[in-house]
Amino acid sequence: MGSGKRTLTTAAIALVCTVTVLGAPGAAYASPGRPAPKPAPAGDPGATGTDRLEAVREKLDQLYHDAAVATDEYNAAEEKTQQQSAQIVGLAREIVKGQEKLAWLKNRAGAAARAQYRGGGLPPEVRLWLSDNPQQFLDSAGTALQGERATEEMMAEMTRTQNDLKQYASDASAEWTALEANRKTKAAAKQKIEKQIDAAEKLQSQLKKQELERLRNLEDEAAYKAQTAWLGSGILKDINGKASEKDKRAVQFATDQIGKPYVWGAVGPKSYDCSGLTSQAWAAAGAPIPRTSQEQWKQLKHVAIKDMRPGDLIIYFPDASHVAMYVGDGAIVHSPRPGRTVTIAGAGSMPILGVVRPDA
Repeated sequence: MGSGKRTLTTAAIALVCTVTVLGAPGAAYASPGRPAPKPAPAGDPGATGTDRLEAVREKLDQLYHDAAVATDEYNAAEEKTQQQSAQIVGLAREIVKGQEKLAWLKNRAGAAARAQYRGGGLPPEVRLWLSDNPQQFLDSAGTALQGERATEEMMAEMTRTQNDLKQYASDASAEWTALEANRKTKAAAKQKIEKQIDAAEKLQSQLKKQELERLRNLEDEAAYKAQTAWLGSGILKDINGKASEKDKRAVQFATDQIGKPYVWGAVGPKSYDCSGLTSQAWAAAGAPIPRTSQEQWKQLKHVAIKDMRPGDLIIYFPDASHVAMYVGDGAIVHSPRPGRTVTIAGAGSMPILGVVRPDA
């Protein structure tokens, strides 16, 4: 990481750490690069619109949350689609190989049948009676018996190959059906995402520049209150886990992406959604993990918050619809939502569902 990026990251973490030190109610907290939120004074004429803007903030939170849930559905369907496509290609290759093998077996069976025809198809006792050299006949009879056994095995192999081909065809059909179903799921999820984001953008477009600034201030206040409450529990004094080498590589990758925009469904390198960032960070660290936040929550090892260490993933909201990477000192790096960029924030600024460890 270049010195400029390192300075930015260090400064951002230090800003969040300020909340750690001043974790009592009334301590200053702000998103990196922004001044601390200042509630409108009671005598401010604009204060009368605060309730309305708070309602807008809550509505936006809900819209973007619903978009995040739909994004997880889309990403899961996309991952399954890729897996199913690969399985169909694999089955197609097996079918081709099976057809080639069956053709070869049929050719061998035909050659054996033609050889038997040239022998006249006479019973063995007749051929012995007609033979000028009985010993030679007996020797050839042993060879013929071996040939008959080989033919039986070949016919059994043909039957097995035909059955395999039927199974491959059946599996391919089932995978194709599932693929089509997942494509529909993905398309429906995409519509949900676009609908929620469009509604959020339309809602924000109705606000004046000053109202948008106050709205952002309200967002910072909400994050500050949540972070302060989390720190006020004293949890941070119990968190002292040491990062592994893979943890450090994952954190390095994630923090290197600071400033890149959130784009739903994106896995880099120019943009990321929340789980796109965490999954790519851990892939870069040499430990691939599930693509979506919900699957990360389901499949990775759960650890207590007090035991978490840099590199662990914090899963947010009861439906596991958001994920961030813990970087230490009460801070996370994450890709928040549409209209935002990858940034450092307080680990307690959103409702925590739990913590998972990718390299357990």
